[in-house]
Amino acid sequence: MSKTIPQCLGFIMDGNRRYAAAEGFPLLEGHRKGADVLLESINFFAEAGVKHLVYYAFSTENWRREAHEVDHLMGLFLECLNRLETDADTQTTTFRLRVIGHIEDLSPELKDKIRAAEMKSQTPEAIATVWVALSYGGRAEIIEAVNRAVTLGKPVDADSFEQLLWTAELPDPDMIIRTSGEQRLSNFLTWKSVYSELHFIPTHWPALSKTDFMTILSEYESRQRRHGA
Repeated sequence: MSKTIPQCLGFIMDGNRRYAAAEGFPLLEGHRKGADVLLESINFFAEAGVKHLVYYAFSTENWRREAHEVDHLMGLFLECLNRLETDADTQTTTFRLRVIGHIEDLSPELKDKIRAAEMKSQTPEAIATVWVALSYGGRAEIIEAVNRAVTLGKPVDADSFEQLLWTAELPDPDMIIRTSGEQRLSNFLTWKSVYSELHFIPTHWPALSKTDFMTILSEYESRQRRHGA
């Protein structure tokens, strides 16, 4: 196990549909298996000591997908929230939940569930905060912060501008992991990722295992972080 534990890890969970196609499953089943791996990863990394976990669940661009796939994903998000609540009720490991993005784009049912789950998870016993980027885009986050700054009518610097972001309370990710062989950030944490280590994995997200999680921590430990120095 890694001795140098990152404070914050970001995940671009790529390859759900490609995994399903490779395994001969219906494409939407790839998302369901991906949700299982998401929950497994939360338990693993939180128990390893990572305090913040950020998951890119649905981007602002993902709204362009076919309606039946979007509907399936929204139902899956509701299911995941229910499972997270159940885990919190039955396990000693507890997590705070934060959902970031254009939440107003979601259905009333999903918005209400998110608010309730966030409120319920605010407990001093929580060992980690799980951030879910939902209807999220890095550029959209910055544009909204710019508009808020204009409305306030005050000059900003890097620190004060950061407080206007959806991710204001999120530490800069120590490492961002993308699965399925793609090597780009795809509008994820555009402001926060400037000094993040990047780790690209060829394995599709639903195929990740505990061994892969351990390898991620080992990979982080092997990096020399300079922050521009």
